[in-house]
Amino acid sequence: MQTSAFARTQAYHARMLKPYFVRAEWDADAGVWVASSDDVPGLVTESETLEALDTKLQTLVPELLEANGCLPLDKIIHVELLARRFSTTNLAAA
Repeated sequence: MQTSAFARTQAYHARMLKPYFVRAEWDADAGVWVASSDDVPGLVTESETLEALDTKLQTLVPELLEANGCLPLDKIIHVELLARRFSTTNLAAA
């Protein structure tokens, strides 16, 4: 029987202290940080600051893991928030 990638990830997180990776990217048009994760099923959220996003994730990640039946056995959840923001600038004319 072949197991899905999600089932393998779920089993790995249940046994190990591997953090759940959450990616955050700046949406300049909306003026918010948008977060998603391959490790946390259904996670897509946004906030105006990284601090507010981190606070939001402290509630959302455990709720989504529980709803999807993939809480770690010890119920300790390590989240690593990886943020990236791109910008463009021009050299001012002298």
